[in-house]
Amino acid sequence: MKKYKVASGTVHKMPSDLKKALISSTTSLDTWQSLSRLSRNEWICWIISVKKAETRKSHIDRTINDLSRGKRRPCCWMGCIHRPDKPISPSVKWIIDQRSNSKSL
Repeated sequence: MKKYKVASGTVHKMPSDLKKALISSTTSLDTWQSLSRLSRNEWICWIISVKKAETRKSHIDRTINDLSRGKRRPCCWMGCIHRPDKPISPSVKWIIDQRSNSKSL
């Protein structure tokens, strides 16, 4: 079995299920490898931030499809909130606060 070096993100490590999906699609893998570390980090964060396994699989499938068409960032994603080098924007902070408030009700 051939070993692949698949680039990771700035904060998040490469999940094994995403790596397996990327390796199975050379077009998607080529696009992935051409992305910046920040772009890869956005995709990884978008995938790992979900709660349900079926949603995660859906995000991986969509990532592979989008990358194969040349898309470079996940759509409609507020961005990775885990980066210590970048403050959370006011709009993202508002969303997080709203989610926190609704859980405490």
